[in-house]
Amino acid sequence: MPKDIIVAIDGYSGCGKSSTAKAVAQALNYTYIDSGAMYRAVTLYLLQHKIDPAHLAEVLNALPQINIRFVTKPNSTPPIYETYLNGDNVEQSIREMSVSERVSEVSAIPQVRHAMVSLQRNMGADKHVVMDGRDIGTNVFPHAELKVFMTADLTERAHRRKAELEAKGSTATLEEIIENLAERDRIDTSRTENPLVKAEDAVEIDTTHLEFDEQVAKVMSLAQEAMEIS
Repeated sequence: MPKDIIVAIDGYSGCGKSSTAKAVAQALNYTYIDSGAMYRAVTLYLLQHKIDPAHLAEVLNALPQINIRFVTKPNSTPPIYETYLNGDNVEQSIREMSVSERVSEVSAIPQVRHAMVSLQRNMGADKHVVMDGRDIGTNVFPHAELKVFMTADLTERAHRRKAELEAKGSTATLEEIIENLAERDRIDTSRTENPLVKAEDAVEIDTTHLEFDEQVAKVMSLAQEAMEIS
């Protein structure tokens, strides 16, 4: 009988991590956890309260005031997971460029990462989860039964992010998005605290030329294999 596993999907912004993770979680009837949304929610809180991420004492004072949870949108098929910050639905707000421009800076703060990782580990304590982010396979769940590392060409990622923003009623030029993604890549891969890096035992998937269904199928095949041998 297939055993419950943890599916850890890491990779760069805009390469399809979250969309793929959601689809895989739905297919497996697993819980989906968007770790990136958690860091975005923290960033949004700091912006709302005019707290400069560079002022560590203020950030530390704010962390205990931040409550993040995921709620399935009523009557959504397939299920749509929405992020709630202190009781408010912030799913759209956390995707705005104002948050995107600061989230890598906030997520590089060691104390913020420690707080979020603790929450993430609690959420995945009983396995049966699909989680995407930047240090899931290397730090949050280093013993995950399946680790995937997703990549894609920067320009292709920017086009995808632009379409995603437009679908949600937000706008940004392609040049602004490319600049934002490149800067986020730089911060995410060079930060001292658990940088974005491919785990030694992760399977790399380049999604540049893959259709969405194809990348989901690849991860599903790997997940089913991992469930059989766990």
